[in-house]
Order: sequence, then C-alpha cells, then structure tokens
Amino acid sequence: MTKPRDFETLKAMVKTGEIDTVLVCMVDMQGRLMGKRFHAVNFVETSFKETHCCNYLLATDLEMATPEGFASTSWQSGYGDYIMAPDLRTIRPVPWLEGTALVLCDVLDHHTHQPVPHSPRAILKKQIARLEALGFEAKMATELEFFLFANSLDEIRENGFRDLKPISGYNEDYNIFQTTKEEGIMRPIRNHLFDAGVPIENSKGEAEAGQEELNIRYSPALDCADYHSIAKHAIKEISWQNGHAATFLPKWHKDRVGSSSHVHQSLWKNGEAAFYDKDAKHGMSQLMSHYMAGLIKYAPDYTYFLAPYVNSYKRFAKGTFAPTKTVWSVDNRTAGFRLCGEDSKGVRVECRIGGSDLNPYLAQAVMLAAGIKGIEDALELAPATTGDVYEDAKAADIPQTLRDATELLRNSAFLRDALGDEVVDHYTRSAEWEQEEFDRVVTDWEIARGFEKA
Repeated sequence: MTKPRDFETLKAMVKTGEIDTVLVCMVDMQGRLMGKRFHAVNFVETSFKETHCCNYLLATDLEMATPEGFASTSWQSGYGDYIMAPDLRTIRPVPWLEGTALVLCDVLDHHTHQPVPHSPRAILKKQIARLEALGFEAKMATELEFFLFANSLDEIRENGFRDLKPISGYNEDYNIFQTTKEEGIMRPIRNHLFDAGVPIENSKGEAEAGQEELNIRYSPALDCADYHSIAKHAIKEISWQNGHAATFLPKWHKDRVGSSSHVHQSLWKNGEAAFYDKDAKHGMSQLMSHYMAGLIKYAPDYTYFLAPYVNSYKRFAKGTFAPTKTVWSVDNRTAGFRLCGEDSKGVRVECRIGGSDLNPYLAQAVMLAAGIKGIEDALELAPATTGDVYEDAKAADIPQTLRDATELLRNSAFLRDALGDEVVDHYTRSAEWEQEEFDRVVTDWEIARGFEKA
C-alpha cells in the first residue's frame, strides 16, 4: 500500500511537478469534505500552516442553507472566519485526480486558536483523549454501503430524481458475476483508495439491486473516521468520472432495502485486545461487558448521530437487515448490536443502527462516550437476545423518527456531560432545522393520495 506522503515528500513532489494541486479540506457537520484547491507551491511555502474559511461551514444543512438559531454563528455576528489547520500526518495522494494531493484540517477558532467544540474532528478527538486517560485505545472499522445507478448525477437531477434505475437488475449480494459487470467502477475505487493510503480490504455486492459495500481494515478511531470520509468522497467522484451516480441516501425507495454503515469497535491496551478474556463466556472481558452496556443504555440518546435526517428513519424496518431494537445478540443480524469474533482475540461489537448517511466522526465519538460511561459506572450487561429480534416485544425500540431522536438528544444529561452543552445545543438545532424543512414540504405521496379522493 502506498503510504500517505509526509510533508517533506510532498515538497519534493511539488518541486518536480508531480503534484501541482493540494486539496485542503475540513469535514463539515454532514461528514463532507469542504475546503480549497491550493496551488501546490503556495501550500508548501506558506499555507501548510493555516488557511481560513467562513464559520458558516459548521452551521449549514445539506443544501448549504444558513438557518437561524445557531449560537456559534449568525447574520447578527457577521459570519466570521475559522482557521483550517492542516494535519500534515494526513497528507496523501489523490490518484483518481491528476497531480493532486489531499490534507485534512482541524478547525480552530480564529481568535483563540483553540479547537472549535462542535467541529466533528474535535468532538471525536475529545472522546479519544478521555479513553487514553483511562489507558485504552479504540480501534474501529466502518462498512460503507451505497447504491450505484445507471445514469449520471446530472441526468438524474434533470429528471427530477424520478425513474431511478440501479446499475444492476437484481439482488447482487455476494454475486461475483453481477459485480464483475460493475468492476469498471469498483476496481478503480478499491485501487485508487489503496494507493491513497486507505487500507481497503474488499468490496462486494450487497442485498439489493445496485447496492455495493466497501470494507476498510480496522484502525485507530481517528484514522477510521478519516478513511471513511475520504472513501465516501472518492466513491462519489470516481462514479461520476465513469458516468454513473452513487448515493449514500439510506432509503431511496420504499420497496428497496436501505443502506447502512455498521461500526465495529474494540478497545486495546498496551497492544493487547482489552475486550478479550479467554476464560469468559463468548471470550468477552468484563471491560467489554461494561462498554457494551453503556452502548446499549444510551443508544436512544445518541441515535441522532447515527441517523441525522428524516429519511434515515425510513430504513429501520423489519426483515430488511436494518435493526429496530437496541438489544445485543451473538452473531445475529436482527439485533441493533452484534457480538462478532466470539471466543477470539478479534472479539468486538458491531453497531448496526447507523445509516450510510452518518458522519463517522460524530458516530464514533458518541459511541465511545457511551462505552466510557458504561466502564466508569460499571454497568451490567443484560443477557444476549436470541432468535428473531424483530419480534421481541420486550426489547427497547430504536427511536422511530427524527423528531423522537431530537428530543432524546436535547434532553440527554449523558451527552451534555460527555460532549458539552454547546455541542448538544448546536446539533439539536441542526436536527430541528432538518425537521422544519421537511415539515414545510408537500410530498408527491400526499398529492397522489388526496388530490382526488380527499
């Protein structure tokens, strides 16, 4: 695997003309890469220290609207600047773009030069630091599910997002023949990302027509979030370059299964798997039991960060491999939390609640916070659930709507303690705005249902 370039290597490549453009990127609330394209000479001479961006980039919605109600920025305060401080450890080539490298940035306050509290990368770093203070390192892996479509993004947009045609005609889960037809897109995705220093493991067809999954090797939590964001961006760009559209919308059709982003997680200490105890049931240490108990107890509080939009909740449906309950089970894909790697050093917990639209920094941060709370309070883990969890009437439900999740977020003492009031209030306002925007819309379903019959 081509390792990410260090700064000295980048300067040498700029001098020879091999690199002429540097993408200087922050990650916004939605998990997207935002930033500037620098002439590489300028970057290596001066801008590697810092550049600036408008502070509205951490207070917008998917459409880049600027809603009222955020304490951090507003028309009244004039929309000032943030500092984008390049993390030079993240320098890497972008093989699918000619002569281009990329670096990720931390977002700092323009006046204090301190991290902006509601910046996704800062939120995750805070929880990593809390875990390190307890003597542990988190290793995580995310699975990226998405759909490929036959037409391009422009064609789909011009057609009003109607008559969407997936790139394949049938469920292609693990199907080698069908995925061979898609190698013109998926092979460059795998290889370009690998050459960019993202440790790709594999891709496969998922459980629907046109649905794909990309798997990245487990890594320290911050690296995992960086890899996820870069991979998601690359998937969209490489699909576009090949004349096709990729979407991470969790539920694009009522009759199709949705797309998830399962998050695998484990803790390590001094290079050893802290979740493993060879003498314990399932090979699961007491530490892991406490961690999982925290994950499960506080899942309703942090569901917003796993399912941040109105559409996210359309995915939670029986019989679709998307969970509806917050219980855990052993190697059981109907539960919200699945124990994987039973009785091995690879024992870990997989959270299956998150959709393909999650921001990996935020999702990982809140789950680490819940796990830490479980450890600190020595929470007891309930016994594993067995059988069809969809039909378990005693199991607690995942919040059913964005409205429900917003209220749980707003009133969560746990999250306010772990993240801070400012962060919780900021993302509560984001959730409110998403709901307000949806509530204003008259949908096609309402018109077709009631135009004549009402």
